Amino acid sequence: MPTWTTDELASLDRVREIRVAGRRADGSLRTPTIVWGVVVDGALYLRSYKGPDGQWYRAVRRHDEGAITWGGRTVDVSFAPDASKDAEIDAAYLGKYGGGGSTQAMITSPATETTLRVEPR
Repeated sequence: MPTWTTDELASLDRVREIRVAGRRADGSLRTPTIVWGVVVDGALYLRSYKGPDGQWYRAVRRHDEGAITWGGRTVDVSFAPDASKDAEIDAAYLGKYGGGGSTQAMITSPATETTLRVEPR
């Protein structure tokens, strides 16, 4: 199973925005959506600002695979719900994006209900 390289994780940790696209049943990708992501313990995590109602979140959960794009790179990925590191993910969001209203939304329900670990395929 592929894993993130050290360089990919460092780049994902630095970039402020990631584009995420879920995969349709026919294998094609949906239109990418800009999201915020954080790296915790060697893994990339995303949350939906709008919680489970977020369109991109619903799209990636249909098949739990798709692609992410950042810094000129596109990587096919899988998505898995993972609430095992919620406190660390909250701290990472605060550290990366500051304590403003948008970040507060990312570290409270309903966004915290949508924590996904993203793995390269």
